[in-house]
Amino acid sequence: MEDLERDLLKFKGFYFQHKAFDTGFLENLDDFEIRDDDVFIVTYPKSGTIWCQQILSLIYFREHRKRTENVETSYRVPFLEYCSRHIDFGKTPSPRLFVTHLPYYLVPRGLKDKKAKIIYVYRNPKDVMCSYFHYLNTYPIFKAADSIEAFMKQYLEGKVLGSLWFDHIRGWYKHRNYFNIQFMMYEEMKKDLRSSVLKLSKFLSKDLSEETMDDVVRQASFENMKDDPLANNENMLYRHVGSKLQEGHFLRKGTIGDWKNHMTVEQNERFDMIFQKQMKDFPLQFIWDVNKTQN
Repeated sequence: MEDLERDLLKFKGFYFQHKAFDTGFLENLDDFEIRDDDVFIVTYPKSGTIWCQQILSLIYFREHRKRTENVETSYRVPFLEYCSRHIDFGKTPSPRLFVTHLPYYLVPRGLKDKKAKIIYVYRNPKDVMCSYFHYLNTYPIFKAADSIEAFMKQYLEGKVLGSLWFDHIRGWYKHRNYFNIQFMMYEEMKKDLRSSVLKLSKFLSKDLSEETMDDVVRQASFENMKDDPLANNENMLYRHVGSKLQEGHFLRKGTIGDWKNHMTVEQNERFDMIFQKQMKDFPLQFIWDVNKTQN
């Protein structure tokens, strides 16, 4: 666990990946020029980030839907905080699409003009934790905790990339009126992708034809993404993180309720107590099981 913490760098109260960290860019991020038609996906890690990159790429880029260009979604919708060394954002044509794990207080102040749009995607924190645990143990560079118990302690202390899940979602929701923001639940997207794409397209003022909607929904399905080298993020991770410990896909399951296969009854009860304390009176709903509704 200490090895994993050494791979992180805390900047203004938030944990970043040390090797990909560009201090100069982040020191001046508050002044980053925002365009009115910019779109930002905001997520806590392992909350559907790659999936949303693919959905936006399919909505905005006809050449991506029609497979006429060989461009990965990680370049079409780059990470704001981790791609500044490789992409000149000032020269990127509009509309620019970004993805970020940043907390509300570190994003450029121009986002508070409420013209650029933010899509905040959230997922139930038990599935986030278990997905995070598998991800870190897939790549040897991360030297992750060797048990879910050890990682749960680290996760609940916020000593991971993205810091504390509770702080991230509460911060963005509490300050939502400062931004032009749409909250999307990962589990609702899984249950009804078509309705979720329609909701997103309306928020983005993108009038999609039935044919385009069909293409977006089909290509954004988990199974299609998993085998798509332009969308599954494996090439980017290989370039920047290194090879995996085992065979298989970076996109592992993407299911709802997989936490039940990893957490003991005691761990689940302990997690629930912390969740209830941290999220008391929090208005957004969560789905914990694929067969259950919100609670």
